[in-house]
Amino acid sequence: MPKKFYFFSCFIILVFGVFIYKVSDLAFRKHDFFNDKYLAINNVMVEGSTAPRGRILDINGKVLVDNIGVKTIFYHKKNGISLKEEIEIAKSLSKITNYSYEYSLEKLKDYYLLIRDTSNLITEEEKKLYNERKITKEELTNLKKMRITDADLESLSEEEKYSSYFYYLMNEGYVYDNKILLREVDEEVYAKIIEANLPGVFGEMMWERVYPYGDTLRSVLGEISNSLPKEKNYLIEQGYSLNDKVGISGLEEYYEEYLKGDKALYKLVNNNLVLVDKPKKGNDLVLEIDIDIQLKVEELIKEELIKAESMANTKYYKESYALISEPLTGKIKAIAGVRKLSNGRDISFQDVSINVIKNAYTVGSAVKGASMSVGYKYGAIDIGSSITDGCVKLYNVPAKCSYSRLGTLNDLKALALSSNYYQFIVALRVAGYKYYYDMKVEVGEEDFLKYRNVFQMFGLGSKTGIDLPLESTGLKGGKIAPDLLLNLAIGQYDLYTPVELLQYINTVASGGVRYKLNLMHSIMRDGETIKNNEVTELNRVDIDSKYIARIQEGFREVVKSGTGYWYANPSVLGAGKTGTSESYIDSDYNGDADAYVLSNTFIMYAPYDNPKYSIVVISPNTSDLKSKNKYRAPINRLLARNINDFLFSSQ
Repeated sequence: MPKKFYFFSCFIILVFGVFIYKVSDLAFRKHDFFNDKYLAINNVMVEGSTAPRGRILDINGKVLVDNIGVKTIFYHKKNGISLKEEIEIAKSLSKITNYSYEYSLEKLKDYYLLIRDTSNLITEEEKKLYNERKITKEELTNLKKMRITDADLESLSEEEKYSSYFYYLMNEGYVYDNKILLREVDEEVYAKIIEANLPGVFGEMMWERVYPYGDTLRSVLGEISNSLPKEKNYLIEQGYSLNDKVGISGLEEYYEEYLKGDKALYKLVNNNLVLVDKPKKGNDLVLEIDIDIQLKVEELIKEELIKAESMANTKYYKESYALISEPLTGKIKAIAGVRKLSNGRDISFQDVSINVIKNAYTVGSAVKGASMSVGYKYGAIDIGSSITDGCVKLYNVPAKCSYSRLGTLNDLKALALSSNYYQFIVALRVAGYKYYYDMKVEVGEEDFLKYRNVFQMFGLGSKTGIDLPLESTGLKGGKIAPDLLLNLAIGQYDLYTPVELLQYINTVASGGVRYKLNLMHSIMRDGETIKNNEVTELNRVDIDSKYIARIQEGFREVVKSGTGYWYANPSVLGAGKTGTSESYIDSDYNGDADAYVLSNTFIMYAPYDNPKYSIVVISPNTSDLKSKNKYRAPINRLLARNINDFLFSSQ
């Protein structure tokens, strides 16, 4: 065999070998890859309208948020349908709905261009410029629209004007989308439209949220949007469409991934939709909330808001907050915030329960359990340390005192009677000073951090981990000064949210263990639990357990014989702390802090030896301190007492 022929034969065999390999590779090894590419190019999948979201229920299975079906009319453009046919469909819809839907004058001009000969609205010169591609079709259309007069629009019949409303909706968005033409259609109109059998027009059920308990917990339950919010890119990346419903606040936002339903999926075949997947309802969210407790607490707040109308010095009192939880787990049973809205003699109420995670308040002496912990931790005091109550006078600072001279106090009595002086002396000792009259004191950020770091271990100034979006951590004072350190120690400097106070009293009740707060009990799908809440320990207070026990004993004395005596029936065997604070507020929202007011706080758990419930009650601005009348309305005390009576009398 000649050499040339041999090499040629080898070359041919090699070429065929490569060809066979490539064919085999495409046909077998990479078959799925290229098949997927083909399907992606040639198959257009279209999602249906809304699927029902999961319900939200209380701990006993009572439905707090449900869905209601709303009859909705859609339009899907048929393959090859003409402009004339779509206009006839729009006219038919206008007749059936008795011309009930207002047209837009601006969009009516676009419609006028479709149904009238408008060649006379442009000049020969403009036509020439268009033909020479010196102006665009859009520019030409805009010239026409500018020249359409009111008289031109008036020449349209009523049928033509009103049909423009439907024509615009039919042609908005992507050509293969289902377009919503009408929502919440009444039975008669819905039936007439379906019976008319208009090309591409069909009816389907949309799902809207319904709230069996009205305004109760509305701000915590949250809102859903009928289209994606402005910050939508992350949602689009997750597969959302622009017109999808999505949770935008509260629990609806926090648990969106579980609550959202899966919409029906259709395949577009010859511009007709073929069902691929049926819609699936979202998962149910079961809360720890007990709606019966929630409703009663809200009722008690409303009663105090109404009674306050006839009390002196209460003109700035507009709202109260009350929270109830299981202190040894962090499970929240009620989370109430009610604001009074007055219009002359008419009084109405607004749910502001979401403010318990957003708004921060000066809570006064309620923090003194945590303050005492700072003293123990840094050796400023020990169990049984006694101090004779009086006033602290620092250089260039007015004297700071307790509400009265309380005599000689040990650490328990200092808590029970809420001595400011005791905490002032402790704070000075923590900063390295032994007090004497008119002394000069220098403090630094490290002295404030000693307090704030311990406070945070209790939950004051920390995120509680509550399952709601946008939780605040309160507000820290920004200045460093000796008198401000003393104010910090008695709860008159930094501001805390109601949920922080709840976590703080829970941490005391649990013996120094800080548990995450939570509203969710479980996630359910078709009656089966797919996710359970787990009790989560966040940290432990870094002081000896004997000191936590001492604070618990002091809190017991507060309720048993101290400032909190009237806040609960003695039979309840509670332990807690009262707090009052003075602050300036902007009463007329003009930017000036013009009103000097008193606010009240009460925190408690009970029974003290086996905690079942913890309670936080905050009533801001209960008294006007500028008034000549010195009366101080006992709003918070009465509210706390009534909540305690309800909780423990029903056990």
